[in-house]
Amino acid sequence: MKEENNNEDTMAPFKAGSFNTVTIVGVGLISGSFALALKEKNLAKHIIGVSRTQASAKKALELGIIDEVLPLEEAVAKSDFIYVAIPVDATIPVVLKIMDMITDKQIVADAGSTKFALSKALKDHPMRKRFVSTHPMWGTEYSGPEAAVHGAFAGRACVICDVHQSDKKVVAIIENIYRLLGMNIVLMDSENHDIHAAYVSHISHITSFALANTVLEKEKEEEAIFELSGGGFESTVRLAKSAASMWVPVFMQNKENVLDVLNEHITQLRKFKASLEKENVQFLTELIENANKIKRIIK
Repeated sequence: MKEENNNEDTMAPFKAGSFNTVTIVGVGLISGSFALALKEKNLAKHIIGVSRTQASAKKALELGIIDEVLPLEEAVAKSDFIYVAIPVDATIPVVLKIMDMITDKQIVADAGSTKFALSKALKDHPMRKRFVSTHPMWGTEYSGPEAAVHGAFAGRACVICDVHQSDKKVVAIIENIYRLLGMNIVLMDSENHDIHAAYVSHISHITSFALANTVLEKEKEEEAIFELSGGGFESTVRLAKSAASMWVPVFMQNKENVLDVLNEHITQLRKFKASLEKENVQFLTELIENANKIKRIIK
């Protein structure tokens, strides 16, 4: 009976309609949008921001994304729920530090784009059951508090990884939060998450960076790029505006999977190159028509 009562106490803040206090570690695009969504849905009464830069913290306060700025230790001590959305190379040490601070009445979640390395780092932590590994599959090419937007997550997927390592009631709370934000929940183990993310997300960014570098290298007239670029170019190269500080750690943490998909992508590019060099119209047509099959999946 005592264990049941402890679990009930642990869930009390959420059952009351919202968390009393939430800390967001990082006050940028994802965390800022998440904080705005919590406020809109009345899921948080008070939001604390933790940032490595004073400028970002000040801007987040000015924009009403957060209500208070505190150092990490003070913020964690005051919070029911701690949400970490920072570059993945910083996520592991920061989450480990947080897990060393929390009690069994607090919840921690992250929003990183890679999950397996973090999963390995936390596997044997005594508070592991209070942590939920999540990846809301949404983002833009922009960063910082100014990039945070209202209604960001509606209609998007959120991957929740390794749920067997987390307390079932804690997972249920996090799932419910994301559902209230309009997200569809996908359960997956962290290793498979990183494989699939390499194919549907990480390669898109590498392709965009490479295309931008190609155009910048070959087209020396910036005015021509601006005036002649159409919708196709703009949509493909949009991700090239994304910050290196976020994506270099993602590529390095998920290096093996990214290299695998990159090798396949290079193979496909070589097929297009060969069809043009040999003026093989039939092969070029086949390549494009095969690619058209993606319409069955993405409309």
